[in-house]
Amino acid sequence: MGIHLKSSLLVLFFGLTVSSAWAQGGLVRYVKRVLNDTSSAATSKLLIFPTAGFAPETSVEVGIRTFSLFYAKKDTVVNRLSEIVLYTFVTFRGQFGALLENAAYTNKNRYFFLGKARYQQFPLLYYGIGPSTSSGNPVLVNSSYVQIRQRILRQVKNNWYAGAEADFQNIGRVSFETENKPHFDLPLGYEGSTTMGLGAAVVYDDRKNVLNVRKGRFLETGILWYQPGFGSDFKYRSVVLDSRLFRPLGRPNRVLALQLAGTFMTGDIPFNNLGLIGGESLMRGYYLGRYRDKNVLAGQAEVRWLPFGFSKRWGATVFAGLGTVSPTLRSFQVDQVRWAAGGGVRFLFFQKKDVFLRADLGVTREGTGFYISLGEAF
Repeated sequence: MGIHLKSSLLVLFFGLTVSSAWAQGGLVRYVKRVLNDTSSAATSKLLIFPTAGFAPETSVEVGIRTFSLFYAKKDTVVNRLSEIVLYTFVTFRGQFGALLENAAYTNKNRYFFLGKARYQQFPLLYYGIGPSTSSGNPVLVNSSYVQIRQRILRQVKNNWYAGAEADFQNIGRVSFETENKPHFDLPLGYEGSTTMGLGAAVVYDDRKNVLNVRKGRFLETGILWYQPGFGSDFKYRSVVLDSRLFRPLGRPNRVLALQLAGTFMTGDIPFNNLGLIGGESLMRGYYLGRYRDKNVLAGQAEVRWLPFGFSKRWGATVFAGLGTVSPTLRSFQVDQVRWAAGGGVRFLFFQKKDVFLRADLGVTREGTGFYISLGEAF
């Protein structure tokens, strides 16, 4: 999200652990207990982050980020750390949005539930489709949008998982504000659409802590078919690839993180379902959707100090990424690759669970973006 575009800047944040301490100890004691948490790693945590921000298309927005962190059966030796994240917000213009994300493991990591659900009554900036769209004078699109995407995966061997995947998306009450653009070409799906995709996914995952990976690998391959028989207005196919590698650099507190991700689509795809570049995870610094098309290819590298050698709780990171979009696989061009780079600070929020609070600044040739969240970007 660029500051000159849409900046949802979190200007107020603090963590709260839901417990009886609120009634017994008061606010000061409550916050101190969170920042100096010494409870067992097996203890489940519920964190609440009040947030406030400003975006040109929404005015002032306020919201709540809620994180649930837990180990199945409280087993920290065998089971992996699970997370469920909920972000809700309202704006001074009466708009509303909510995002629920989950990466949860059952006992002995037999099942892995990976997905998200999103609702937003929230305008977005539309720059057009393709790798060479202009950054100036985007079109504001008003809509009501719902997405539910979930993978239900079963461990098949060691760290390999396989299972079903579903993706439902609906965008309604769509209006493009094109009064000053008489020759604007409306994209496919401009009147609204409903799409339903069903498919399969295969995942390799040997990460222990998905919020802060110090060593491990993650590989996802998924394919979805969107068909009228499933209730979809459009017929197309989507293939998603996501590979990540994490390695210590000489010392346990210094980590190299690498990611290569791609989305490849064929068929008739409505504008809101196209692959996107930008956001708080990949190509930080670009507005989410600054570039969109049927095919997306992007990668990033990050060096993390978690924490610094001279500090018990403070750390930092530097990162850089490259990415582009194209209408076909054969039309990817080197001169259309965009870059993003930046850095951030880290604070060890939960010492026993090895979870950091992050604040990142992403820089691009078009502007900057600022992000605050719990856990690493990838």
